[in-house]
Amino acid sequence: MLDFERCWRATLSRDTRFDGLFYSAVVTTGIYCRPSCPGCPMRKNVRFYRSAAAAQEAGYRACKRCNPDASPGSPEWNLRADVVGRAMRLIADGVCDREGVAGLAAHLGYTTRHLHRLLTAEVGVGPQALARAQRAQTARILLETTSLRITDVAMAAGFSSVRQFNDTIASVFDRTPTALRDMAASPSDQAAGTITVRLSVREPFDGPALLRFFAARAVPGIEEIDNGTYRRSLCLPHGASTVALTPHPGYVEAQFCLEDIRDLATVIHRCRRLLDLDADPLAVTELLASEALMAPLAAAHPGLRVPGAADPEELLLGTALRQMLPEPQGSRALAALTRRFGRPLPSPTGAVTHLFPTAQSLAEAPLTDLLPNAVADLLRRIATDLAAGDLTLSDGHDRAESERQLMQAGLSGHGAAYLVMRALKDPDVFLAQAPATGRALQSLEQPVGLAPTMRRAEHWRPWRSYALMQLWNLRPGDTQIFAPAHQTSRRQAILAA
Repeated sequence: MLDFERCWRATLSRDTRFDGLFYSAVVTTGIYCRPSCPGCPMRKNVRFYRSAAAAQEAGYRACKRCNPDASPGSPEWNLRADVVGRAMRLIADGVCDREGVAGLAAHLGYTTRHLHRLLTAEVGVGPQALARAQRAQTARILLETTSLRITDVAMAAGFSSVRQFNDTIASVFDRTPTALRDMAASPSDQAAGTITVRLSVREPFDGPALLRFFAARAVPGIEEIDNGTYRRSLCLPHGASTVALTPHPGYVEAQFCLEDIRDLATVIHRCRRLLDLDADPLAVTELLASEALMAPLAAAHPGLRVPGAADPEELLLGTALRQMLPEPQGSRALAALTRRFGRPLPSPTGAVTHLFPTAQSLAEAPLTDLLPNAVADLLRRIATDLAAGDLTLSDGHDRAESERQLMQAGLSGHGAAYLVMRALKDPDVFLAQAPATGRALQSLEQPVGLAPTMRRAEHWRPWRSYALMQLWNLRPGDTQIFAPAHQTSRRQAILAA
């Protein structure tokens, strides 16, 4: 349940960092807003909801001034590993639209009735209402950014009929689809065949650090970083896509080129998770700033994110190969596999020319032509398990169980935990034995043994993944932030902090 007093104080502050954590609805006007909306309702007329879908289900329409349904998502769903958290992540990925509520329940291993009961108790509405709210937002994006016919927009957004589409748009936005399109900038301003969307973020947001992380691990042919933009190919449920993500102050510009427009909601969700845009930097910084080692780093580098995975299977296969082949040999091998077994894009974008090979294609491919026998055997075994469905890396699975399965499949404990952190967005993973962790601690004159490192990391729960990013992001000049004016040693500065 939402605490009214805390939500009311947050609403009075008009702080954009609370957007997406909850929604405020006004009884007298029948609208719901972001907490940062400049409107000033009377306290007695305000009600608070956990999600935009819950406000819509209660009969409220979206505010025309603050567009609340486009606010960042709640960071709670990345933090939570229970059934409700997993369900919310799957709904955002479009599972309800593709497979229905029964398919969503099957992913989670529950009956539809029990799943509806769990979501209603926690979020205020069931899976159908949550999926409906997402379809409405997807439709709005298409209306405002493309010249698709209204009928095509309805089908692409996942509606079963134009009538249902019209009724939903009128209910949620209090406008007709044509009116929404007329109020938007002309879609002809965009490149032909592309959809450009602004992805909202909670500030502070360190976009350059994300680009550095991706650049160090980019696979030629699939990814490139050029002039502050990250580009990559992506295999989606209905077809291929290329995406270009450019961080800006306050938002990320995302440009999508889709083979099938029905994949828009899914690709938006996957890009948000890739860049960790729904994180709560305030909560992370508050905790890290309370510990001596992390406090100077968190102050020097606010807004660091934990990079996610646009394609979990690709990350799994790449991690398995890289644990056997050191860099840069690992990246060269992945590029060779992509050229040989990946699907060429019909319209390459810069250096992005292929899709990563599917698990099925790698399971049947002559991998020993390109890889040492031991590496080929591990990759083929994992690809075969993925293709058969015996191994999955999905938001619908328990994180601890997924880590166990990954280790059984042949990944090291380090590799399995790394995948849980990135592909399953676990915010509380600490890779104490990673070489980058040891180098960072050594440069800060800290003990590098497993036991002392893990003891120290206990202070950073439940945000150990973000503490890890602070260490991995450490740059040569950063050690100077620990040196006081009278030039004592860094060790003395840390102990004095």
